[in-house]
Amino acid sequence: MNSSKVIAEILLKEKAVFLRPQDLFTWTSGIKSPVYCDNRLLISTVDSRQTIVSSFCETIRSMNVDVIAGTATAGIPWAAWIAMEMKLPLVYVRSSSKDHGRQNAIEGQISKGKSVVLIEDLISTGKSSIAAAQKLQESGVEVKSVISIFNYGFSQAAEVFSKATLPFKSLTDFETLAHVAVEQKYMDPQSLQQVLEWKKGVIFP
Repeated sequence: MNSSKVIAEILLKEKAVFLRPQDLFTWTSGIKSPVYCDNRLLISTVDSRQTIVSSFCETIRSMNVDVIAGTATAGIPWAAWIAMEMKLPLVYVRSSSKDHGRQNAIEGQISKGKSVVLIEDLISTGKSSIAAAQKLQESGVEVKSVISIFNYGFSQAAEVFSKATLPFKSLTDFETLAHVAVEQKYMDPQSLQQVLEWKKGVIFP
C-alpha cells in the first residue's frame, strides 16, 4: 500500500476529514464544499501522529535541508516533532509580525543562506503557505519546498505556487482520500464522481 493511501486512511479513521456530499460545508472563504479538513485533531493521537511524522521525515531526507520551519499555528507541532526526529533546528513563521518587542515574523534562529522546508497541515488556496515562505525568503533563506499533510489539489493553487516558483508536496491529497473513503465505506460510490467534479469546478473568491 502506498504512503499516500496510508495517510488518507489515517485522516478518515481519526475523523480529521469530514465528507458530506449532500450537506455542504461553508468555508471561511465562502466556498461551498462537501469536505472539511481539521488536521488539528491529529495532534492528540499517538500512533497516527507518529506515522505522519515518519512520512514527513522520509519525504524531507532527500532534500538535504538545514532547518525545519513551521507555519503558525497549525504547522508548529508537526515541525517540532519532525525537527526532533531529524535532529535539526526549528523555527516558525508568524502569519503577521508581532506589533511589539522585536516585531519578529520568524521565531527561532536561522542564518542567511540556510535551506529549509516549510511544514503546513493542509494546502487549500496556497496563499498563506506562499506568504509564509516569502517571509523566509526575505530573510535570506532558501525554501526547498512547502510540505503539507493534506492538499485539496485545486488547479488554481498549483498555478499560485508555480507563479511564486515555489515547490510543494503533500503526504496525501483529496482525490486519493475520496477513493479511500469509498473503499472503506465512509462515502457511497455514487458520491465519488460528485465530489471529484466539485474539486474541478472550485473557483477561488
